Amino acid sequence: MPSLSEQQRADLLDELAPLRRFCLSLTGAAADADDLLQVTVERVLDKGMPADADARKWAYRVCKNAWIDELRSREVRQRYPQQAAGDEEAEAPSAEDSAVGERALEAVSRALDRLPDEQRLALTLVAVEGKSYAEAAEILEVPVGTIMSRIARARRHLLDNRSLQRAVER
Repeated sequence: MPSLSEQQRADLLDELAPLRRFCLSLTGAAADADDLLQVTVERVLDKGMPADADARKWAYRVCKNAWIDELRSREVRQRYPQQAAGDEEAEAPSAEDSAVGERALEAVSRALDRLPDEQRLALTLVAVEGKSYAEAAEILEVPVGTIMSRIARARRHLLDNRSLQRAVER
């Protein structure tokens, strides 16, 4: 596979911030998101891509696959706990005036975490990253109708989540 063209490199650089947000939606933690972004960019730069590939869409696909690889690795590490690191403690709010906002954000994050991976990925690409249904379908390698139904189910699930509504209202 050839290396990246100048246009592909420029497109990849332009997509780093949205790609990082996508990584954050996958991982749920800033440090893990940064690691996933680094792995994604390294893979794209090391392995290259076809000359006719859209670097932006290609990067999301590489990112999604890297995350799947990481989840599989974590599953193996959980089977062999002697190699697992200790649990990290959750950070407390940094200031009282931001506690309400942080609580609401945590509730939204928990609600998103409870969504099936397929629904969370589709919703994140369209609602957070602003991708079209067609772009999200291409990135996730599924039909557009599948993206539409996943997003509809995800939104319905989030709206039905009473604890999320209460946390956001506080």
